[in-house]
Amino acid sequence: MAAKLAVGYTLDELTNDITGVTPASFEPTIDYVVTKIPRFTFEKFPGTEALLTSSMKSVGEAMAIGRTFAESLQKGLRSMETGLTGLNEVEIKGGKKGMLEALAQPRPDRVLVIAQAFRAGLTRGEIQKASRYDPWFLEQIGMIVAAEAGVIENGLPDDAPGLLGLKMLGFSDDRLGELAGVSPSTVAAKRRELSVTPVYKRVDTCAAEFPSQTSYMYSAYEGDGMGAPECEAEPSGRPKVVILGGGPNRIGQGIEFDYCCCHAAYALKEMGLEAIMVNCNPETVSTDYDTSDRLYFEPLCAEDVIELIRVEQSNGDFRGVIVQLGGQTPLNLSRALEAAGIPILGTSPDAIDLAEDRQRFQVLLKDLGLKQPRNGLARSQAEAEKVAAAIGYPLVIRPSYVLGGRAMEIVHDLSALKRYMAEAVRVSGKSPVLLDSYLQDAIEVDVDAIADGKDVYVAGIMQHIEEAGIHSGDSACSLPPYSLGDDVIAEMERQTAILAGALGVVGLMNVQYAIKGGDIYILEVNPRASRTVPFVAKATGVPVAKIAARVMAGEALASFGLPKAAAQNGHVAVKEAVFPFARFPGVDILLGPEMKSTGEVMGIDADFGRAFAKSQLGAGNGLPMAGTVFISVKDKDKDAAAVVAKGLAGLGFDLLATGGTQAFLAAKGLQVKRVNKVLDGAPHCVDAITEGGVQLVINTTEGAQAIADSYSIRRSALVHNIPHYTTMAGAQAALLAIEAMAQGSLEVAPLQAYFEKSF
Repeated sequence: MAAKLAVGYTLDELTNDITGVTPASFEPTIDYVVTKIPRFTFEKFPGTEALLTSSMKSVGEAMAIGRTFAESLQKGLRSMETGLTGLNEVEIKGGKKGMLEALAQPRPDRVLVIAQAFRAGLTRGEIQKASRYDPWFLEQIGMIVAAEAGVIENGLPDDAPGLLGLKMLGFSDDRLGELAGVSPSTVAAKRRELSVTPVYKRVDTCAAEFPSQTSYMYSAYEGDGMGAPECEAEPSGRPKVVILGGGPNRIGQGIEFDYCCCHAAYALKEMGLEAIMVNCNPETVSTDYDTSDRLYFEPLCAEDVIELIRVEQSNGDFRGVIVQLGGQTPLNLSRALEAAGIPILGTSPDAIDLAEDRQRFQVLLKDLGLKQPRNGLARSQAEAEKVAAAIGYPLVIRPSYVLGGRAMEIVHDLSALKRYMAEAVRVSGKSPVLLDSYLQDAIEVDVDAIADGKDVYVAGIMQHIEEAGIHSGDSACSLPPYSLGDDVIAEMERQTAILAGALGVVGLMNVQYAIKGGDIYILEVNPRASRTVPFVAKATGVPVAKIAARVMAGEALASFGLPKAAAQNGHVAVKEAVFPFARFPGVDILLGPEMKSTGEVMGIDADFGRAFAKSQLGAGNGLPMAGTVFISVKDKDKDAAAVVAKGLAGLGFDLLATGGTQAFLAAKGLQVKRVNKVLDGAPHCVDAITEGGVQLVINTTEGAQAIADSYSIRRSALVHNIPHYTTMAGAQAALLAIEAMAQGSLEVAPLQAYFEKSF
């Protein structure tokens, strides 16, 4: 609409797309309440205080629609996917004084603190004075807390009006079960017994004055519990498929999955199927009302999804649900959907579980004769210590059923293992935690593939630039691989096909390999869309997500006439991660197995060096063409550092290094100026960085003490926007990029120029 106004249209000349009959100048009237809640991931950045300031720290958001604020708020809270089922209890220490102090803090969970304050007996006036919240909002939260108290005291109502009244306040079955001390299934059964089910209303912008031509819907509980309220869903009689989106963006699960869901909707419509989208993220294209045929703006919770599917099943040919494309969120619902008798398209829930459960997957790999790093399983600290004693340190701890490397960490000693196991077990729940031997200096590779139960197409093989142990979402990568031999690539293709067949994959699959000493190890297999799917599609010109959706809907892979994966049309694409470290004071920028990036960019060109240079420019890491390079690396990296330093010196850069590194480089015949470490006193390396005397930083380290000692180097480079590399692989790639730029300016071409046909 804004684009049309910008080129000269006026509002009265344009039609409202929602109603299809009113002009865009028609003043909107809404009969619903929309609540948007930011999504935070402070747990990803230990060391920074979980407080809100004028610098944005949220990494996504959820949106909910209801007929009342209370209904909308509680739907929004459970849409966040942070374990909330509503206004859940939070622990506030220090009695009334501690409660008032917590209310005064700009905490991301302050709405929960307010609810807890009401439970503790504080008055609305006391809460308002401490929190500065508008009294109307406090009244609404107090009303919800009062309703909770009634359920705790009296249990679930036995009559339809009473239960309907609670559902009209937005209470989920899960939350009511917690309050009444019964299971969510008991609450759901009672609801159905009393015929208390949601109806669906349309977002029409005119309070139902005109019928909406767009199927954009939300659930609500209405009526008096006696007669049936009006439902505006009007499910069609067409063959249909439901696509579950990714929910609120967060680190590890963002717009890459929204991309997949959107392309699935386009593909299904091309097949003549009705595409029905379910999502709760206002930022994404999947929740545009014209992306799919029908849109349900709903929490991605079992209760909400099952209820809307029941409505869609009431008319037409319901084919099933696609859960592979929205990241971990839909996968976590697959078991509940299957238990409800709802068909899952593509890979079966059992196959998903086989790959996600560390113990079952370990057994599968042994049966297939495929390698994993030395590992063991643990469900307790004692078991973990036993495994660690057998394998040795360092270890990578991997909980089950996580996305974005949540709660994964490299531990170097027993004290770190003891500290960490409590968190790992909590995240993994009843499923086992995997303790992997950490493959130092290994090359990590991501492989994306499509399978139809018979054939397997390897869509993309991406070599990570950072070494194994850094989360794939945080590592820069190259497609095609820039240093792997054809025999290694062929073997990974073979193993990928074996895994797809053993898991019975129908749709997308991602495999993460580590290559060390000629051996290929399997780190993880994800029978779903990976965050690299959009990158692979743009790098190869193959619409990976669209094809996968059509395969899940029943088409044969062979019918698409796909090219051999190795054919790359003579170009290289590099993906680079973008990080939010500058927004989190005190956070270290060192990367590890838990993902921290909030976005990514892509560079594409005729060779690796130029493509990497473009990726760095896109990520805001403009590489210098002259100046001083500061180098401080761990002992095992010194040989590689000498090669990089020689290359940079040959390009005219001055070299600056701390004691051990300086002595080593000087012994190799390089002219290197020595500078103090911070611990040795001023003037030291951080002074050189902050005073503008350094244009590029190469700093690698290991061990808890060394990491702590070099923190100020990395943080200073970040604050002063100086390109810095914390792995030698990254530094080597930077050298290639600088060499490429020194040979001539980078050229610009549209993406379509790299392919014979548009996709």
